[in-house]
Amino acid sequence: MPTFLIALSLALVVWTSPASAETFQTVNDRASFIDLIKGRELRRLGIALKVSERGQIFGRAFGRQVTGNWQWSDGYFCRDLYYGEEALEPNCQLVEVRGSTVRFTSDRGEGIYADLRLR
Repeated sequence: MPTFLIALSLALVVWTSPASAETFQTVNDRASFIDLIKGRELRRLGIALKVSERGQIFGRAFGRQVTGNWQWSDGYFCRDLYYGEEALEPNCQLVEVRGSTVRFTSDRGEGIYADLRLR
């Protein structure tokens, strides 16, 4: 999988979901984000990640370790990640939720998105 695709999203892959009658709701602040992810795992095919309330990211994606840090800044989830030994570029992402699906959209909501399931 090309590195540039991995760097564009928290999930490390791009997946567009079919349209749904239920709309995504924007997560506007750190406290709401923590309530959403606390004690849960973000998953999709080949990916299992935990995002801690203390600002760490860890898990696995396609057989490689994922580690990193995050902070909430101006309404965005801003993260630095390592995919195995490879450092990915920092990125601030819009976070939205619909049911158990969390959508991360890169480049402050202007880029591509990845949908992950809360477990």
